[in-house]
Formats: sequence, C-alpha cells, structure tokens
Amino acid sequence: MRDPAKVQLLPDGQRLHLQDGPIDLIVEASGKPAAIRSAYEAAARRFVSILDELCAELPLLRSRATKHAPRPQGTIAQCMADAVAPYRDSCFITPMAAVAGAVAEAVLETMTSAAELERAYVNNGGDIALYLAESQCYTIGMVERLDRPSLFGAVEISAASPIRGVATSGWRGRSFSLGIADAVTVLAEGAAKADAAATIIANAVDLPGHALIIREQACEIAPDSDLGDLPVTRAVGRLSQPEIERALEAGVRMAEHSMVRSLIHAAALCLQGEMRVAALRGSAIINSQRSLLHA
Repeated sequence: MRDPAKVQLLPDGQRLHLQDGPIDLIVEASGKPAAIRSAYEAAARRFVSILDELCAELPLLRSRATKHAPRPQGTIAQCMADAVAPYRDSCFITPMAAVAGAVAEAVLETMTSAAELERAYVNNGGDIALYLAESQCYTIGMVERLDRPSLFGAVEISAASPIRGVATSGWRGRSFSLGIADAVTVLAEGAAKADAAATIIANAVDLPGHALIIREQACEIAPDSDLGDLPVTRAVGRLSQPEIERALEAGVRMAEHSMVRSLIHAAALCLQGEMRVAALRGSAIINSQRSLLHA
C-alpha cells in the first residue's frame, strides 16, 4: 500500500505541488485570487485519482502501440495512445512515451474548466502543459542537459501561438532513451504530443554500433520497463565533431519529418555542447545565450 498523495502549496505561496508515487507536478496559475483557489482545488481533486486510473490499464499502456491494440478506457490513457499513434507503424513506441505530458494536460484542463484564469501551467518533470488567455505569454527555458541546470536559451510562447505543450527527452533524463541526445526539447500543440515527439526525436539522435556508447537492456535495469529488452543508453564517450554532427542530423531529419506531418512546431536538439534547431517559420522565438546551428 502506497503513501497518500501529497498536495501542498510551496513556500512561495503561489505554486502548488502535487506528488503521488512517480507523478510529481508543479502547478502555477495567474488570475484573481478566488479563481486561483478554485483552480488549485480542482487540480487536487483530479490529481488524487490519476495514478490509480493509469495503474488499472498499465499492462496495455506498457505494450507496444499498434493499430490493432485495444483502445484504452481512461481519458488520460486515451490521450497517451493518441499521442503515440502517428509513430507506431515506423518504430517501437508505447503509450508510456506520452504519460507525463498527458497527465499534465489532464490536470491543466481540470483547472481551466473550474475557473477563469489569465494563464497557467502544469510542469510534470519538464513536460509542460500551458494555458494562455488573450495577450498572455510564457517564456520557457531550454536545457542543454537533463541531469543538471544548464539553460542554453529560451522560447517565448504567446497566446497567439498554437503551441501549448513543451517536452524534453534525452538519455540523461529520468526515462530511458534509445538515443544519445543530451536533451531534445519539442514544442507542440499539446504536452502529450510534445512528449511523444521528444521521445522519438531523442531516440533518432544516435550513432548505432559506436564503441564509445554503452547500452544495456532496459529490463536489466528496470524489470517493469515498457522498453523490455531494447538496449538503452547508459553512457556516451567524447565524440568527434563529425560524429556529433552526424548524430544531430539524424535527429533533425526526424524532427523535420514530424513538422511536415504537423505533429510538432519546433525542436531544439543538444549533444555534447552542439545544438540544432528545427522550427516552422513563425512558430516560436528562440533566444539563445550561445550560437545555434539552424536546420
């Protein structure tokens, strides 16, 4: 039996912390005080049931997504399945690739349905769902590495933009990766879509068979991993400049393919101090503290 979910305001009195098992959210809303209270109360009520809902369908959610797979029953599980569906015919992916983004979306939707807010976000370990009323905006920092504070730039998202989801993936993060990207940040219409795409693009940043890349079967590290016996990245040695560029280019091709299919709006890919940005024209403003290689 697990501990009950934790629901508490952070010391700043503005942000809400929601934690239940592996789900750990930071929530912040802007608006009238009464609206913020209503939104936070609604978020808390919705949150306490989420983990049980997901666990009820966990075997299905950890299974490879295929067009013949049964349709999940829960609304969050359905969102996960829909987010990974565009990739299921071309590569291995499970609905779990979109779980963080889908949970963030569900909590945010509950908040905005309960109260009239100016803006709000739900951050689920770096996978972020956004709400912006007219004339509002957010500036989102982008990390170079997932294992340490390392902002290399920022993206400004306005209410006029269709972007409402941001997600970051890479081998240094909390989830396993098949690729070698230090970080891939994706901007999409929703957090679940961004989450799934970030996973796929980060997997594509790779140098298969390279002697300096250490891999291990996912099930040997975490027996319940949805990746089973697939080899996940555990360490990456220092690569040459041509190797870095080749790996990033593979990821950029995947990002561009996703943009052509209208699955994402932009992606920033990082590997050993080098970056590439792939973006639809006018989709976002990316400000970097360092020079970027634009695709």
